[in-house]
Amino acid sequence: MKRDTTTLAVSALFLAVALPCLAQVKELPTQTTTVAGTIETIDQGKRAMNIKTADGKFVSVNVPESVTRFDEFRVGDRVSATYNNNVIVRVKPPGELPVDTIDTADSKTGSSGTQALVRRMTASIVSIDRAASSISFEGPNGWKYSRRVVDPEVFAQVKVGDRVDIVWNTDLTVAKAS
Repeated sequence: MKRDTTTLAVSALFLAVALPCLAQVKELPTQTTTVAGTIETIDQGKRAMNIKTADGKFVSVNVPESVTRFDEFRVGDRVSATYNNNVIVRVKPPGELPVDTIDTADSKTGSSGTQALVRRMTASIVSIDRAASSISFEGPNGWKYSRRVVDPEVFAQVKVGDRVDIVWNTDLTVAKAS
């Protein structure tokens, strides 16, 4: 009986300490964007292409150098490009050193290729717009990012000037349509 009481007390203490820490890390909903259409222009030097969608709009797609099959795409090819963005934000404790890293990984299958990018950086909150439900950040080398906030409780946990670590997982898949 005493062991059960001690276990419950330790568990309660763990939860009391862990729950506030968990509130400091926020995973934002994954955003997926797919663009499908016909390649209208390709700039090999800049590794960019313009895709004309079915509704006549043009969308620019920048293809990273690590994607080695870029030279196989031709004007007139039907393609789809899908971006998945997953963002995790953590309020940075005072005195903790900033981070700024990028890791990439590539995979190729048939007539498609995927590049995954993981960017870790320390950024500062430069504005909070409760009316628009968004927060804007600035990071290394003039990097700027704004994101819609779905959970309004986030606004009570941060303020302008706070430093945060952002882990941004993005994968881009470009595939020729059959």
